[in-house]
Amino acid sequence: MFTVQSQLKDTGKITPRYGKILEKLGLLTVRDLLFYFPSRYDDFSRIVPIAEKYLDQVITVEGQIVKAKLTRIFRRKLTLFEIIIQDKSHQPLKALWFNQPYLAESLKEGVVVRLSGKMTLNKKFLFLSNPAWEMAQRESTNTGRIVPIYRETKGLTSKWLRWKIKEFLPCASQLTEIIPAKVAKKFHLYDFPEALNQIHFPKNSESLVRAQKTFAFQEMLLIQIKSLRLKKDWETHNSLSIKFDVDLIKKFVNHLPFKLTDAQRKSSFEILKDLESPRPMNRLLNGDVGSGKTIVAAIAALQTIQAGHQVALMAPTEVLARQHFESFSEIFKNNNFNIALLTNSYRKINNFEFRISNFEKNSNFQNSNFKIDSKFNPPAGGQNYSKLKTVNRKILLSKIKLGSVNLLIGTHALIQKDVCFQNLALAIIDEQHRFGVAQRASLQQSALELKDGSSQTIPHLLTLTATPIPRTLAIAFSGNLDISLLDEMPKNRQPIITQIIPPAKREEAYAFLKKQILSGRQAFVILPLVEESPALSEIKAATEEYKKLAEKIFPDLKIGLLHGRLKSAEKEKVMNQFKNRDLDILVATSVVEVGIDIPNATIILIEDAERFGLSQLHQFRGRVGRGEHQSYCLLFTNSDSAKSLQRLKVLAETNDGFAIAEKDLRLRGPGQFFGTLQSGLPDIAMENLTNIKLIKFAQAEAKNILTADPELKEHLSLKKELEKFQEKIHWE
Repeated sequence: MFTVQSQLKDTGKITPRYGKILEKLGLLTVRDLLFYFPSRYDDFSRIVPIAEKYLDQVITVEGQIVKAKLTRIFRRKLTLFEIIIQDKSHQPLKALWFNQPYLAESLKEGVVVRLSGKMTLNKKFLFLSNPAWEMAQRESTNTGRIVPIYRETKGLTSKWLRWKIKEFLPCASQLTEIIPAKVAKKFHLYDFPEALNQIHFPKNSESLVRAQKTFAFQEMLLIQIKSLRLKKDWETHNSLSIKFDVDLIKKFVNHLPFKLTDAQRKSSFEILKDLESPRPMNRLLNGDVGSGKTIVAAIAALQTIQAGHQVALMAPTEVLARQHFESFSEIFKNNNFNIALLTNSYRKINNFEFRISNFEKNSNFQNSNFKIDSKFNPPAGGQNYSKLKTVNRKILLSKIKLGSVNLLIGTHALIQKDVCFQNLALAIIDEQHRFGVAQRASLQQSALELKDGSSQTIPHLLTLTATPIPRTLAIAFSGNLDISLLDEMPKNRQPIITQIIPPAKREEAYAFLKKQILSGRQAFVILPLVEESPALSEIKAATEEYKKLAEKIFPDLKIGLLHGRLKSAEKEKVMNQFKNRDLDILVATSVVEVGIDIPNATIILIEDAERFGLSQLHQFRGRVGRGEHQSYCLLFTNSDSAKSLQRLKVLAETNDGFAIAEKDLRLRGPGQFFGTLQSGLPDIAMENLTNIKLIKFAQAEAKNILTADPELKEHLSLKKELEKFQEKIHWE
């Protein structure tokens, strides 16, 4: 006898061949198989007599086979298996299958079968092409009902999965209920065994919705409990209280070369008030491309540094870290702030920089007197770093620990064991990823790992995201965060003109691009990542496009190439060439989605635009429109799909990132919006992230449960599932 915890290979019901296939999918136990949910459903529940009035409709018919014929076409290596059935109406119906000769063994003349599919007319015969089938005397599994369709792989079909899952479903009664009984009753949810039965083999559409709601609510409840616990844990810590110096901030803002938007003012005020609290801030600054997140973060940094404390800013890539270093050095050029850059490849203090050598990577580096070229240009703003003629990592780290570095900018190098601060009061994390991906790792944990001279306090935490997140998703994921929205663009920003370019208009678009370049502007050309082999295809596609443009389309222009597989030094070289206008066109992959700021670039051409999500296209578009000149986004597409063109049209009609994100969510669903596999959440939870009512109910119940039972001592099954859930989506 087996249980839900039994290994599938030990049940005697799975052959070794299928066992290996299931193992590759991560399906090892009976429980794993039961939780392998359908990706979609075919509704074959409508059983009708064979009749012409059901033409072009998806139906199920039942009848006796009156003729069966197997034809082999050797020249084309093709087999055709054809049957004719009749029901009580004596109306004949023909069914045809391609390259399935084995069906002749089962579907013989005289046998009564059920067939499901779309009925059409073929040479005066009512006709089904490649229909689902099963013997009429058997319980409906593949026909005559709402039929589950699973993600398949080579050697594994939905039909086989249906039979096996149905065989193991009685084991569902062994599973412990996770949702408290009174909560399940309150929201009309199924118990666990029935929910599993109905998710795989729903009686009707209402039962399916109820089963999906049950599992979605369970996942949301776990998210909210984890989120609330994180928030409570965060609030048990102390932070330095930093007084809001109104005069300081007013003076700084008045000297900016631009006027803050109302959204920037409101967000800055919310952050500055948070900094005054002795409890640590945990705030997400959610803004569109070009909405001015950097200056809001700079205002928070200014207040913190002027109060005598240190600030750390962590970015996900060296490219972005370097850009932040340059931006903050410029913003604070009139302040006597020491700003340093620390990544795996760079050590930099304001304009003083050196690249590490292979020698530095040697384990003996810490004890060496590694020398670098002492020629450098002192930074603007009056600071003098001429003393730093001999610099190594050890010296820079000592300056951070002594507190002489006011603002440290870097990648995850900032949380390495040997990086210590003297009085860190504010951590800014520019995660820049899809929200679901970034949420895998608790950002608070990164802030806690930043080492400070004081063990009594932890830094305030400000997280930035450049992907506009629809409010529904923000509520779903961010029960432990406060949120500030930059939903207003600076007044002087010109909207980017976006056009869809079909194949017939390609030459015209190239001519327009060249005209822009001859007038002194620069351009990006973006290539999509091909899914089959990301690392290799990215390089190949970008290299081929680079050669085509350089040799055939624009042989008289200077063209550069940038992709994610280049080393840091090579990326930097190409980016500096583009920034210094030594290149007219930069051919690149999605590596330019964030972190590249070239005000002179006014045109971005995106190949195969239909392959990208709307939000990602909007991020690409944000690489232009950063200067005084009118900018353009050209969406090249070879697709004639009405759905693809409808999506691209959304981008052409608006520059509002929040509106685009909402539309992208509706058109593609959260799984595609974020990438379900990356988010770590089950598909069923992702699909219900747009159900704001369900999320709010789950949030309220999570609060009720934790208020009555903070340690979940009376909710042991929920506690156990929460532990598994945390491992599954990598919160820490």
